[in-house]
Amino acid sequence: MAKKQAAPDAAKPEPVPAEAPVAEKEKKPAKEKKPAGEKVAKKPAPEKAAPDAAAPAEVAAPAAKAPAGGETANKKGIGRLGHSPPRGKKLKNHLRNIQQKLQKEGPQPLDKAVATLKSLKRSKFDETVEIHMHLGVDSAQSDQMVRGTVSLPNGIGKTVRVAVFCQGDNVAKAKAAGADFVGAADLAEKIQKENFLDFDVAIATQDMMSVVGRLGKVLGPRGLMPTPKAGTVIPLSADVGDAVKEFKAGKVEYRSDKSGNVHAGVGKLSFEENKLVENIHAFIEQIRSVKPAGIKGHFILSTTISATMSPGVRVAL
Repeated sequence: MAKKQAAPDAAKPEPVPAEAPVAEKEKKPAKEKKPAGEKVAKKPAPEKAAPDAAAPAEVAAPAAKAPAGGETANKKGIGRLGHSPPRGKKLKNHLRNIQQKLQKEGPQPLDKAVATLKSLKRSKFDETVEIHMHLGVDSAQSDQMVRGTVSLPNGIGKTVRVAVFCQGDNVAKAKAAGADFVGAADLAEKIQKENFLDFDVAIATQDMMSVVGRLGKVLGPRGLMPTPKAGTVIPLSADVGDAVKEFKAGKVEYRSDKSGNVHAGVGKLSFEENKLVENIHAFIEQIRSVKPAGIKGHFILSTTISATMSPGVRVAL
């Protein structure tokens, strides 16, 4: 019997022809090895542009960084600009008790209010006594503006420096009355060019207003511009010496603000009680006498006296 022929192996794959060799990638040239012990030379760093010698130091050096939150440059770094330092617990309780006591008592007669104010003194310097009056006026109406001057019988306890613009015979009268600075065009030029403002009151005679008028931008914002309503413009028929004496003795200027309030200093806390009462009474009577004609109802709504470092004490009128 004939032997069966072996069937061709179907599972056996046919030989694959050899593929062409893949082109090898271009190889990077190998780094040359340097002998041991030889240091590798570093590439020189690019030169920086030298700062301009003529440039100011502020450009070359960065400005110091300001403290955040508006803090003051003190050692402890506590506090902020425009804010008072923190008060202690004892002082807070003391001021709170004073406020509660004053609110409980309410408005007081003038004599008692002055005595209460003097009892509240706690500072070492001689405080200024001030009066604050709230008036029932409309500041938008020009005819309801309250402004003028008042001579206090006991002065204000402060040395007032007076500058007088005058000429002719008035120069000798002003100097004899105690004026600190007297002049005409020369004084106006000194104020305009040198910004000389070392005085508290400026007085001018009527014939010098053409010279003083040029100083409005300098004297006006500081409240030193002579005006007839404030009594600082002297008519030709009046005596300059008398005006200087009044301001040196304690003549106070007052003017109502946008809220209808009037503020003025009426003496020092070291004054005797009766002298403070006389000054305050004279100021109140002066305000009553200049009541505008268009005001209906109450003119003086409230009156308060205070010292530099003390709370306000309400006065019953």
